[in-house]
Amino acid sequence: MSDPSVQHQQARPAVPVLHEQRLDEVLGAAPERGRGRYRPHRVGMVWRSKVFRAGAVIVALVLCGLVILALVREQTGPEGFLVGLGLAVLPVPLLMAAFRWLDRVEPGPWRNLLFSFAWGACAAALVAIIANSFATRWIATATADPASADTLGATVIAPVVEESAKAAAVLLIFLFRRREFSGVVDGVVVAGFTATGFAFTENILYLGNAFGEDQQLGSSGFASVTAGTFFVRIVMSPFAHPLFTVLTGLGFGFAAVSARRHRVRRIALPLLGLLLAMGLHALWNGSSSFGPYGFYAVYGIVMVPAFGLVTWLAIWSRQRELRTLAAELPAYAAAGWLGPAEPSALSSMRARGMARDLARHWQPDRARGRAAARAVAEYESFATSLAGLRRRARHGAVGPDFGARERELLHHLWQRREFAAPALAHAALLTARPGAHHARPMPSPSPYGSGGGYATGYATAHGYGYGTAHGPGHAPGYGQTYGPGHAPGYGPGAYPPPQPYGGTPPSHRRPPT
Repeated sequence: MSDPSVQHQQARPAVPVLHEQRLDEVLGAAPERGRGRYRPHRVGMVWRSKVFRAGAVIVALVLCGLVILALVREQTGPEGFLVGLGLAVLPVPLLMAAFRWLDRVEPGPWRNLLFSFAWGACAAALVAIIANSFATRWIATATADPASADTLGATVIAPVVEESAKAAAVLLIFLFRRREFSGVVDGVVVAGFTATGFAFTENILYLGNAFGEDQQLGSSGFASVTAGTFFVRIVMSPFAHPLFTVLTGLGFGFAAVSARRHRVRRIALPLLGLLLAMGLHALWNGSSSFGPYGFYAVYGIVMVPAFGLVTWLAIWSRQRELRTLAAELPAYAAAGWLGPAEPSALSSMRARGMARDLARHWQPDRARGRAAARAVAEYESFATSLAGLRRRARHGAVGPDFGARERELLHHLWQRREFAAPALAHAALLTARPGAHHARPMPSPSPYGSGGGYATGYATAHGYGYGTAHGPGHAPGYGQTYGPGHAPGYGPGAYPPPQPYGGTPPSHRRPPT
């Protein structure tokens, strides 16, 4: 016999509904502006402190950086180190900008990206230098064949060691920053920053050694070893290491969106991505042993198509995030949390950028303009997280804290509505295609603090309505109606989690208390 309470819970609407609760009761626990999530005070041992753990990670990376700096400088010499550093830094801004562009829909925190880059440049590079040197010397001693040891080290040892060391950064963020690692794009970006840092350090070593060789031979110009190394590593294949590690990031990204009940898949996908990264890395390192044209054959037949395929997949995943916004956010617009025009505006990068510009220009001074634009950018980021959370919940890829996380994101949206709602509504109007039907957006407000006020109202397709009123105090007010004969509430309140998905539409009756 089934439990009646379970049946009642399953019969609830598929989208959030509004309850008649006091606004201060609903939003009393809302975090302050700019805080990405709740941070409850934790007591206990010192290593449980986030400050302590962050400091320990920074100290460890700094120590790794100092050691790797000394090792590279010892191998290349002072002049070779400076030349290698100056040439190796050239592709870094371009690669970082490309990966950051992929992450524009739901930008991840810079602390994760800086950690990834530092891990690749310091920790992973240090592990690779020590492990590769030890393994190559051991093989040379065991086989008494230094040439074979170098070949085996480059084609077998180096890919396994280097890709495993780089994958550790992706794994750490996947485990300890799970809220900020929600999909394929996050895996690509984290892996890309890690590999960019690793390639940066490795390029210093290779270019510095090439410069030292040129100094001994007295060669210079385009015929020098430095010029050849620069052309191969910086011009032809700056994407090599990012391409290898992005395969690992794709595995973690697909695991992040997989249902929690698919435990085998969530473990197998990252391992498969790591194995593919190792295999492609080994093929790239061993290309020179395939004959005089082996390098060019592998480059043209394998590397370039693989790079194009991974780039297409990353861009497709980025566009999918925008489509997720258009598909998931109308549920919250119908419940009154968002304006009718906001889902379409949030699913357009052009409208999102225009909304930030509008919020900035509507303010009377530059400082308040920057603050308003930042509030709109945070609103867009939280709305993207909310849409992604709802999509993962539909596929069973969320944990038991889904409801708390959903309410938390809605609180963040509420705090920023004063600036974001009118800007996004106006941007939706300005970016609307001719002839397309759109809900009436908010009119362009007068600058905040000028004494003017404006008021708008909307009615949704499911019988809900809400209105906003802005006066000199700039405090948004909201009222909801649930259909004829029902009294309005005083703000978005508690609601059941949006399940079952794709089921019954919102009820026109008063929601249960």
